[in-house]
Amino acid sequence: MPNPGTAPAQEAPRLRSTAGDRDALMITVYNQNFGLVREIRDLGLARGLVSLEFGDVASSIQPETVHLKALDGGRLTVLEQNYQFDLLSPQKLLEKYVGRTVKVYRWNEVLGRDEMVEAEVLSVNQGTILKIGDEITFNYPGRLAFPEVPDNLIARPTLLWKLDSGANRQRVETSYLTHNLNWKADYVMVVDENDRHGDVTGWVTLTNQSGASYENAQLKLVAGDVQRVSELEAYGQARKSFMRAEMAMDEAFAEEAFFEYHLYTLNRPATVLNNEQKQVTLLEASDFGIKKRLIFYGAAHYFRGSYGQVESNQKVGVFLDFENSEKNGLGMPLPAGIVRVYKSDASGAQQFIGEDRIDHTPRDETVRIKMGEAFDVVGDRRQMDFDIIADCVTESEWEIKLRNHKDEEAEVEVFEPIGADWDILSSSHRATKLDAHTFKFTVKIPPRGEQTIKYRVRVRWC
Repeated sequence: MPNPGTAPAQEAPRLRSTAGDRDALMITVYNQNFGLVREIRDLGLARGLVSLEFGDVASSIQPETVHLKALDGGRLTVLEQNYQFDLLSPQKLLEKYVGRTVKVYRWNEVLGRDEMVEAEVLSVNQGTILKIGDEITFNYPGRLAFPEVPDNLIARPTLLWKLDSGANRQRVETSYLTHNLNWKADYVMVVDENDRHGDVTGWVTLTNQSGASYENAQLKLVAGDVQRVSELEAYGQARKSFMRAEMAMDEAFAEEAFFEYHLYTLNRPATVLNNEQKQVTLLEASDFGIKKRLIFYGAAHYFRGSYGQVESNQKVGVFLDFENSEKNGLGMPLPAGIVRVYKSDASGAQQFIGEDRIDHTPRDETVRIKMGEAFDVVGDRRQMDFDIIADCVTESEWEIKLRNHKDEEAEVEVFEPIGADWDILSSSHRATKLDAHTFKFTVKIPPRGEQTIKYRVRVRWC
């Protein structure tokens, strides 16, 4: 029984904050499909206990990552936090009105106007069942009208805080992680007539499916492999989006080293709408040196057994290498992405000649792009001899014929991976040891000619 001398406790005022209260918005997007959202809002509160609905947050928010702090030094304590994501929809609204009365409007053709009846919602399981007067009906024609939206249904995901505030007005910073923010790098590269120089443009493609729009936000991108704890929960299927390309060449990023990653900051505010892809220029470089390489790869299993037939017309891979250095006109950390390469034909029209994916590449490292397989340069591999010397010891002799059907000289590098201890006993060409399990030959093949490499190798694998 309440004490008659004690005044009833006053209910904490319930206030709401929306995106209109924002003073600043910052988003940092990681190329692992998540992002960090930080925003500053000027909140009208009340001293003491306050219930605050903090709206316009991402629907893909990770509520457990939310952090709130006062910027003006005033007292602001979060006593409780709830994340409300029971979003308003026709089905949800019907479910909340089971056992309650709604109005049903039906068009009367004779009278030429709507007629209204009141109905009790009995069930919404596999159809709407209504009680109108003394009758039970389902799939009743007409439109339903509801007196109000229930308090526990919201139009947008909302954070609900119970706060203890030391001031009527507080300037606060809120931060949280959200899924479904992602970015990737794409590169368009054009090589010259002699395959010795190239131009490249790097694009950032930012995809926002987080369930929120970010207007006039400071945009930062993190490149690198950030450790995250894996979760079993699946986060939504990708939704349809549209692309908006921004081609202005002055929208450059400032790059800086950050922890063990690299951070790119866009030099102007950006608006990233929900369900949108946005493209912004990342970098440009021109007339940097490249080298075309023709590489013929072997395989480690060749050296353990006897092979009777010729492996003919084996493919020779075509690669483009370039140094990511200031000396070569580059020298910027390159985020992982796809490089698409073009070259002009005899008429001057650019043609697509291949693409490859590169990993995160620091400055002063070599980038290698596989373009495909050579058409006019092929090779045959033949095992000429195979002897078992002892347990786990074999000797084999090999002949590699390389044919060049072009009207110009071709230089081919022959890489021979060998997964064991090995010694080259004899060879027709100089072999270069690259590491413990690889050696290579480099040969120049005359126009419309061929070159033959012969070598004998002893292998021990136990």
